[in-house]
Amino acid sequence: MESNEDQSLSELEEEIFQKFRAFMTGIAKIDELGIAGSRLLSGFQQAIEFIGRPPIDMNSKLVDKIIVANETKRVKAYINSGCRKLNESIQSLTNFHSCTQGLCNHIRKAKEILNELEGVLGDVTSAIQTTDGKLLAFSGLDFDVELIEQATYNDLAMVMAFIYSMVKQEYLMQEKIVSALDLKMSLEELESYCQMWSLRPFINDEIVHGAWEHIH
Repeated sequence: MESNEDQSLSELEEEIFQKFRAFMTGIAKIDELGIAGSRLLSGFQQAIEFIGRPPIDMNSKLVDKIIVANETKRVKAYINSGCRKLNESIQSLTNFHSCTQGLCNHIRKAKEILNELEGVLGDVTSAIQTTDGKLLAFSGLDFDVELIEQATYNDLAMVMAFIYSMVKQEYLMQEKIVSALDLKMSLEELESYCQMWSLRPFINDEIVHGAWEHIH
């Protein structure tokens, strides 16, 4: 017959597992946001490329010959507009503002989820402490990237802490990228930001996949 103590422990284990599931669901939401954010950053990059595109070199003899040979009212209007189509310019500016706003919303939503993950992690750590009192509170630990490689999957709270640490570092990187976005930034710098965003250098996929195996 199961004792009250065993039953309480069993209920606590179930509670911890459900919170772990909620934690990983939050991680999945962060991943989805990151993918959407990457698309927004690409859209921002395309808008910047169009806005910063240099006009046609009117001093070129070849260009001059082409224009003279094909001179029409439409070509003249295009040249007078600075070799830009008005609707394309308007669309690029619209995309620029839309992507900028979307990325700011991404950072806000990611921060909200990150706060929720921290709360769940704290709940799990506190729950485990009540069983043996051996685990330190997460807030008192400093998780370095190098330590992630040494993680084992036996300690659920520790795995969650490592994943949280990785996701938080990725969020901070994205926050810095979004805050640096500017209409006058160089295309080289923007390309580097796009690559960093898509590469996700702070995320160790092996640890995240291992955590999902505890659920599936």
